[in-house]
Amino acid sequence: MYEFDQVVDASEAEPSLPTAFHLAQNHPNPFNPRTTISFRLRERALATLEIYNVFGQRVRTLFNESKSAGEYRVEWDGTDDNGSVVASGVFLYRLSVGDFVEVKKMTFLK
Repeated sequence: MYEFDQVVDASEAEPSLPTAFHLAQNHPNPFNPRTTISFRLRERALATLEIYNVFGQRVRTLFNESKSAGEYRVEWDGTDDNGSVVASGVFLYRLSVGDFVEVKKMTFLK
């Protein structure tokens, strides 16, 4: 017979850390005035999340800092680095973590 000091319900257990880097599709998409971008980091690393227009010009850097392994959500309000609202259109968002780079497309509608 086994004895347990504490029984932990599976729903109360801490989630495991991600095993891979991943950039999810933003939601909602299309969006106005805000959208959420989610991503996962498998290890502590310098991570950069940037927004580009269709001409490849950087519009906004959402962050560029060291992050621990885990899941993250970042909100973008459709503004550039100067705080001006961008024009309606298609934008690309790019997550860079070391050698890992992933890009997704999103649409901003006014």
